[in-house]
This record gives sequence, structure tokens and C-alpha cells, in this order.
Amino acid sequence: MRTTGIAAICAALALSGCAMLQPDPGPPGVPPQARPERPAPPPPAPRAPSARSLELAAYFARVERDLVGQGLLRTDGGGVDTPFTDTQLARNFERIALAEEYRRGAGLQASAGDLGPVKKWTQPVRVQAEFGASVSDEQRAREEAELARYVTRLARVTGHPITMSDADPNFHVLFMSEDDSAALAPRIKTLVPDIDPASLAVFENLPRAIHCLVIAFAEDAGGYAYGEAIAVIRAEHPGLLMKSCIHEEVAQGLGLANDSPQARPSIFNDDDEFALLTTHDELLLKILYDPALRPGMSADAARPIVRRIAAELTGEQIASALPN
Repeated sequence: MRTTGIAAICAALALSGCAMLQPDPGPPGVPPQARPERPAPPPPAPRAPSARSLELAAYFARVERDLVGQGLLRTDGGGVDTPFTDTQLARNFERIALAEEYRRGAGLQASAGDLGPVKKWTQPVRVQAEFGASVSDEQRAREEAELARYVTRLARVTGHPITMSDADPNFHVLFMSEDDSAALAPRIKTLVPDIDPASLAVFENLPRAIHCLVIAFAEDAGGYAYGEAIAVIRAEHPGLLMKSCIHEEVAQGLGLANDSPQARPSIFNDDDEFALLTTHDELLLKILYDPALRPGMSADAARPIVRRIAAELTGEQIASALPN
């Protein structure tokens, strides 16, 4: 979840890192409520943005200009100024993929930061873009194309089947403006009828400080294999912040759920140095979607596997950079 940081509350424009809301999985052995087909409603004709939405768009434009002016929101993916070792990569994986920033089923209440089991998708991921009534046709085409390019990249990086699909989608990316806020919580309740109240409450009155967020649901109650995810991205974002939200929220919905101040170069860091998925982050996804790591595997069981894969990946990266 990309948010405005504490500094912004004190009138400075800044962003913090992102995290993923974890709903209450329910007691083990109890199957979740059956989820019927939930097609997106047909998009109505866009309407002119309200004064509140225009003000929010102006605010986010100022945020983007301020960050770029500070040399932040880099789009280069990292380089010679951001080296990392296999040990650092393995450590970052533990903090980003195994720790959770928020307590399960408690909305935005911070967790203790303890390491938990591996969480990932095992079934194919079918991504669908959905838009609020206020979003113009031009913006719909632009954001859906950006999302589709990113989904193709994620499928290549992870080796997992991840596609854009309107047929039984299980990863919904909702682009909603302030003028669509009244429709947000009901739509999420339609998508996931058994969502816990604390998680749903976040969407009923989304604070301005939250730029975008994602919530993922286990395929089976009490499990750790994802079966459904919903990302919400504010439609008022300018170009680079919009891309940044797409990159962070979809990657988090795949299982990179936390942030770490030590992770560099990475979008999973509160310092906003990077806007888009980096080479370091691609390696995190490669580790997570290695078949050796299974959903529900404990951190202790995963640690030697993660260290081995991290060493292999960084070795390959160094070898590929050497001259022939």
C-alpha cells in the first residue's frame, strides 16, 4: 500500500513505502463462502470530475513533482550505485515476503513484524482492470495498457501463469476516483462476500493518505495459497505515481507483502527512491515463485532454500555482466 508518509502530515510532501492488507483467513478447516460469478458492471458514461477530485489530482501532481525534484521515484531499476549481495537479497526476501506490516483481520493495525509462512499463488493469476464511472475512456485505455505490459513482465519474471483476462478473473485492479468512493466498498463486498469487517471498513472511508492498496485472500480458509486479490488505485494519480502504484500493488498481491528500510534498490521501501519494479525486486519474485518454496512453509524451513536461490541468482547476474 502506497501512502503519504508522516512527513506529509506535517505539510511536507512525501510518500512512505507500501504494504499489503491481510484479511482474517478464518479458522483452519472451515471452507470460505462460495463465490459466485461476479462480473464487473457495465461502465456508465464518465462524468465531469468534482471539485474534490480535481483538488486531489492537483495534490498528487504536487507530490510527484516534489519527489522527482528530490531525485526520487527513479525509473532506472538500479545500477552501479545500488549494489547488493546474495546475503542482502536473502535478508530482504525474509523481511518483504515473509513478514507482514499489518495484522491479519485487523485493518491497518500494525503487526509485530514477526516472520510468517510463505504466501504465494499456485493457481493461474487472471488479472482484470476495472474502472469507476468517473474514469474517462482515454484514461481507461491508458491504464489498462500499462497494466497489461506489466502483467506480461511479471509472468516472464516469475515463470508463473499470469495473464490479463475477463474470463473468471481472480486479481481485480480497480481504478477509482474520489467520485467513485461510494461504490468502492459495495463492489468489494460483491467480489468477496465473506470479507471480514475490519478489511472492508478500510475501503468505506479511504483516507487521502492512502494512494493505493491491495488485499489478498487465501484460496482456503486458514491457508497461505492465494486465490483472490483486489488492488485499488486512485484514478487521480499523474503518470509516474500511477505506474508506481500499479507496479507495487500487483507485485504485493503476488506475495511480496511488506516493506523494509534496508531493501535497495527496491520499491518495497518507504524512502520512495524507486518508482518501478527493480532488478532486485525481480529477483525477489524469482525466489518466491521457485517451486522449492511452497505456501505455508515456515520461515525456518524456507531460509536455507532462499539463501541457496539468492546465491544462484546473484551469481548469474554477475556472470551476465562480465565481458565475454
